[in-house]
Amino acid sequence: MVDSSNSNDESAPKDSARRAPVQPTTPQKSFARRNWGKLTLLIGLGVPAAGLVIWTAVSMTYTYSAGERAGFVQKMSRKGWVCKTWEGTLYTDIAKGFRSDSFNFTVRSDSIAHLVDSLSGKRVAVRYEQHVGLPTSCLGDTQYFVTGVRAIPE
Repeated sequence: MVDSSNSNDESAPKDSARRAPVQPTTPQKSFARRNWGKLTLLIGLGVPAAGLVIWTAVSMTYTYSAGERAGFVQKMSRKGWVCKTWEGTLYTDIAKGFRSDSFNFTVRSDSIAHLVDSLSGKRVAVRYEQHVGLPTSCLGDTQYFVTGVRAIPE
């Protein structure tokens, strides 16, 4: 008879005494469950900010109307606390010396703003584009953005 208790079994691992016992592990939580607060904050602030950016981009690229107005530039100033914009007023006239209407406008380009300012008090024609639905006054106080100006001889 063969004594099975003293036999050397090759299939059993030799270093079984040195192995650490296997601990039961809990499954790791998903990324969303671990960071739900950060994700909520990101979505809560990110979605409205992305909507505002898209709305602004569409409003600034789509021109509702474009045209030209003639008159005398009475005022040109750089306004704003944080967002500085050039704002101006053009007085249209029916006859010499009679004002009929004022046209408030915004200029985005510094070079055009300086040109309009240099023609202040003279009869000019300004080309403009109207952008409706701008979400903030940081882009300008008016809907009318001047894209060009030319002097009109009297």
